[in-house]
Amino acid sequence: MRTLLNIIWLILAGFWLFLGYVLAGVVLCIPIITIPWAIASFRTAGYVLWPFGRTIVAKPTAGVASFLGNVIWVIFAGWWLALAHLTSGIALCLTIIGIPMAIADFKMIPISLMPLGKDIVSTRDGAFDRTP
Repeated sequence: MRTLLNIIWLILAGFWLFLGYVLAGVVLCIPIITIPWAIASFRTAGYVLWPFGRTIVAKPTAGVASFLGNVIWVIFAGWWLALAHLTSGIALCLTIIGIPMAIADFKMIPISLMPLGKDIVSTRDGAFDRTP
């Protein structure tokens, strides 16, 4: 089921959102000082491309530096990406098959605003695994 949802997601919204994160990462690689934000953008791009079967958890070691980095991220790239998630989520809500994708899209808004201090982990071998 995850694979089917990921394929539908990729076709309807995932590829375009992925391109947005990659573009943000490339732009953030231009000034050397913003490379940590570019790495976060590329990491999130992989999640946005194939989200079902993975989840976002907070890093226990994240502190003030992550918070300050997220403030800078919101100013330069985060709000554009959050707006893209909101727009595509609303568009996905227009169809019945798109509603589960829209819910996933809306759940990605927090990481698009604050990617630093977060980890993307698989749900296959953890507490969220539904297979017996």
